[in-house]
Amino acid sequence: MSGSAASPDGTALLPVLELAVEDADGVRLAAAAGAARVELCAALAETEGITPSIAAVEQACSVGLPVHVLVRPRPGNFTYSAGELAAIERDVAAAMDAGAAGVVVGVLAADGGPDTSAVGRIAEVARRYKPAAEVTFHRAFDAALAAGFDPAEALARLEKAGVDRVLTSGGSPDCALGLGMIARLVELGRIHAPSVQVMAGGGVTLELVPSLLESGVRAVHTSARARRGLSGADRAATADPALAAAMAAAVARGSLGTPTAGGTEA
Repeated sequence: MSGSAASPDGTALLPVLELAVEDADGVRLAAAAGAARVELCAALAETEGITPSIAAVEQACSVGLPVHVLVRPRPGNFTYSAGELAAIERDVAAAMDAGAAGVVVGVLAADGGPDTSAVGRIAEVARRYKPAAEVTFHRAFDAALAAGFDPAEALARLEKAGVDRVLTSGGSPDCALGLGMIARLVELGRIHAPSVQVMAGGGVTLELVPSLLESGVRAVHTSARARRGLSGADRAATADPALAAAMAAAVARGSLGTPTAGGTEA
């Protein structure tokens, strides 16, 4: 697994940017901007992301940047039937076979916390195709925290399930509101889930990047869609190349640099 604080030789990991995209053009934009990898999804604006087609996965993977495929069969809650879980496993297998570097999933158990058994099986499927496949647990984690589930136990379950990374806004609607919990998750992760990297995502703005990095995260996730107005809900349909590049540069530097107008959604 990827780890959260240090590389195998014990040195600190440099912070990286992950860009949420919907097609191969988005991957090319992410590569040009300096993102380290992408999360590939479909219907981001309409549904907050669902599983993309296999053709889209194949085209995205042909660009050359590591592609992590969102596997979410439908919008809505993250408690799935046996049939839906079987479909998730088949989609994970197909994504890995199409060239994905990893998958992004999220399943909650009846008690509201991460479903260790289901996520563990999904991780096994991914690594059957590629032993080095990375598994990210998406913002279903925030739904668990918002419902009151213990964050230390939630992280421990992800560790047990073989998850590499968790995408979170700290259980809040966005990272600005969840900043304190994000910092706490980084600390809890060192104790309860040392192999799980905490990645900040959800309403990330360029101005927020320094605070996120100061919280201890070493990965930031965004769709880099500029705001059209004052409302965070009023965003462009696709990523802004200049904003994506500014975000990547800010993450790489660990400081804000030149202010840029606009915001992003992750």
